[in-house]
Amino acid sequence: MEAEERKPCTAILLSAGQGKRLGADRPKQYLEVGGHPLIAYSLQCLERSPLICQIILVVGAEDIEWVQTRIVERYQCSKVTAVVPGGKERYESVWKGLAHVREKEGYVLIHDGARPFLTEEILERGYETVERWGACVAGMPSKDTVKLVGEDLTAQTTPPRDRVWTIQTPQIFSYSLIFRAYESLLQKKEIQVTDDAMVVEQESGRRVKVFEGSYRNIKVTTAEDLEVADVFLKAK
Repeated sequence: MEAEERKPCTAILLSAGQGKRLGADRPKQYLEVGGHPLIAYSLQCLERSPLICQIILVVGAEDIEWVQTRIVERYQCSKVTAVVPGGKERYESVWKGLAHVREKEGYVLIHDGARPFLTEEILERGYETVERWGACVAGMPSKDTVKLVGEDLTAQTTPPRDRVWTIQTPQIFSYSLIFRAYESLLQKKEIQVTDDAMVVEQESGRRVKVFEGSYRNIKVTTAEDLEVADVFLKAK
């Protein structure tokens, strides 16, 4: 399918987290690695990609002006159409981002600003998958044996390793599907979800297809992750 025939895809880049586990004096996505803020790497990938028509940045309310000048303007991101304040929880930030999507007949790609190693290859695989399934998430087969443990931390079960994948972002959906799922979710009094795929699975009953991301597509959460990111960037 030619690029001009493809449905438009809007990217929501989440950058409202505080990154407390990293122990830094500012949100992890704004820490500089390789001379650039972490968020700049994935943002520039989205900016360059012919698959992405619009980028919505969801940030902490106190960071809006800084992000506008130090990120959007500095890196000349013309596809960024909105820099909006996020919520206390991830699902609230996604909902705020969805409110600014222009192309209601297309797809929505949701990505964590603390995952700097997004590539065009990942975007292509994701787009091809969402075209067929309408809902998909990036992931990779687990390298380690995984055990489910009880409250006393004793191992309860061991899922077959060939069936266990670690889930990443981007997560991509048709706009109508993800919007209706979040609309339904926010009617509930108690909300416990960990990612967008879970929202779709829980609220619509729709199965979400997993496509291959990359073992380098790490989320920077701890100081050790920051060191790994620095190594990856130097290798590039």
